[in-house]
Amino acid sequence: MPATPDHGSKAGVSPQPAACRIALGFDFGRIRIGVAVGEAITGLARPLRILTTRQQRPDWDAIARLIAEWQPDWLVVGVPRHADDSASATTTAALRFVRQLQERFPLPIATIDERLSSWEAEQRGYQANPGRRRQNDAALDARAAAVILESWFNQQRSLASWATPNS
Repeated sequence: MPATPDHGSKAGVSPQPAACRIALGFDFGRIRIGVAVGEAITGLARPLRILTTRQQRPDWDAIARLIAEWQPDWLVVGVPRHADDSASATTTAALRFVRQLQERFPLPIATIDERLSSWEAEQRGYQANPGRRRQNDAALDARAAAVILESWFNQQRSLASWATPNS
């Protein structure tokens, strides 16, 4: 999945995420929200859980519990876009989710383009279990959140290497 920032969000990608140790990643959906946790040092993330929405609204209590439990330094939300980079109804809903996170939790929030995260998560599942057919959609959402988070870690490393002059 290309690790490109979502240019349509105010949250965007911060140029200074150096203090990030733990991050929670979100694969936003109107029915389910996949959540992953990752470590900046390793750049790796793992699926954590699926949060079901209530009448297409996030379960804010469950999100608050995850934030209290994991005490992340950053929240990272995947924002879907069409192949031509145009917004969709889900893009608008994901950006609303980002704004609501900002209002509720005093943490830095980054967004990243996630248009291929579910596909990559499914491919990883096939590689891990070659004999398996299609995966459970809910499990796929949590795996996609891990892909989103790892893409963001990779992007941050890339930005840091560009900002650091060669010695």
